[in-house]
Amino acid sequence: MFRNTPTKELNQRTNGMRQPILQVDRLSVKYGLHTIVDDLSFSVEEGQWLMIVGPNGAGKTTVINAISQGIPYQGEVFFQGDNLRNCKRKELARKIGVLSQNHYVGYDFSVEEVIRLGRYAHAPGMFERGKDKSEALVQRAIELTGMQKYLKQSVLTLSGGELQRTFLAQLLTQSPRMLLLDEPTNHLDLVYQKQIFSLVKEWIRENGGAVVSVVHDLSLAKAYGTHAVLLQDGRLMETGPIDAVMTKENMERVYRMDVYEWMRKMYGQWSEEETV
Repeated sequence: MFRNTPTKELNQRTNGMRQPILQVDRLSVKYGLHTIVDDLSFSVEEGQWLMIVGPNGAGKTTVINAISQGIPYQGEVFFQGDNLRNCKRKELARKIGVLSQNHYVGYDFSVEEVIRLGRYAHAPGMFERGKDKSEALVQRAIELTGMQKYLKQSVLTLSGGELQRTFLAQLLTQSPRMLLLDEPTNHLDLVYQKQIFSLVKEWIRENGGAVVSVVHDLSLAKAYGTHAVLLQDGRLMETGPIDAVMTKENMERVYRMDVYEWMRKMYGQWSEEETV
C-alpha cells in the first residue's frame, strides 16, 4: 500500500535506535503554481545506500537539489540532527558531497588539480597539500578511482567516463559523511557503470557513510541499493528496504507496466545458449 511517512512515524520507528544521518521532513518544492515535490518525508542511516526511483518527472533530481541546498524548498532537512538551512557552504561541503549527471569543464586544469579541489572545504588554500591526513585522503581517492596515470593530463582531454571518475575522486577527497549522486553513470559505457557503482560501494564499506542516488536503471538500483524511495508525480509512494519497496505490485502501479516481466524478457536475451 502506498503511503507517505511523516516525521512522527519516523521518530516512532527510530525511537531507541541510532539517529538517522539524514532526515527529510515534509519536503515540498514548487515552481510558480506547479508542485514538483509534495510533502515528502524519509530518513537514511549510516551504511545505507538509498535509491530514489520513479518515472521521468517524478521529482527525483529535485529532491537531490533540495537536500544539497541548491534550490528553495518548504519543509526541513536535517543532517545528523542539524538543520541544513543553517549550514554555511564550507560546513555543508564537509557533510555532503554531490556528484551531478554532467560536468561543464571550461578550464585547463590537470586531473590532479581538479581532484585536490575536493580539500577546499578543509584547508585555507585550494591547492595546499595540508597535513598528512589530507594527503592520505587525496591519494586514497586517486587509488580508488584508478586515476593515477591521468594525474598530469588536462581534464579537457578526458573521455566521459574518465571525467566522471575524476569528479568522483574529487568528491571522495572532500571526505563528506554522505554522497548525493544524481545519475552518476548517465551516458557511460557498461564498464564505467560497474566501476563507479563498485567504487561507491567500497566507499560505504570503508567509511561507514551513507549514499543517496537518483537512478533510472532499476537493475542497478536493486543490485546496489539497500533502501529505496519510490516517487510518482512528486509524491512518496513507498520507502524502506529495497526489496520491500521495489515489489512487482509497486513497480507496476507506478510505471503502469509489468516491470518484472519486462526485465526478465530483456535480460533473458543474455542467457547462455544450450550447447548441442
